[in-house]
Amino acid sequence: MNSADRLGQEWMTLQNNFEQHERNALVVKLFAVALLMLGLAFEVNSFYLGFLLLVLWFQEGILRTFQSRIGQRILQIEAWVDQLHHAASSASVPAPQGAAFQLHSAWQAVRPGGITIVAEYLANAVRPTVAFPYAVLLALMLLFSAVS
Repeated sequence: MNSADRLGQEWMTLQNNFEQHERNALVVKLFAVALLMLGLAFEVNSFYLGFLLLVLWFQEGILRTFQSRIGQRILQIEAWVDQLHHAASSASVPAPQGAAFQLHSAWQAVRPGGITIVAEYLANAVRPTVAFPYAVLLALMLLFSAVS
């Protein structure tokens, strides 16, 4: 198997995983909506309901962080594939040594610790595509709590 084939195989695997994270994040969002509706219907204490929504929001932030790491690796692979295609016209130039199948090794080499990783999770949690619907659900919960 040549470098391009290995990179292509890794790209396909990572892209499928990236899309699975997208589906998982949608399930978390839908669960949060259902949880709020059930919580309001059964008059669950707002503190507990809000806490559970915050937990789900943070959980999606963690999922999105994992997805982001996979996305970074996909971009790296695409750059190597692009180099291979450009090099193929002039001479056969292999991808960098060990370029394919290095997602975990590459991540381990730059893995942040403690506070930094929590900050990364929070940064992903406040992205608009993640924050919606949690901010809206929390606002609705507070509105219903104030009314009742």
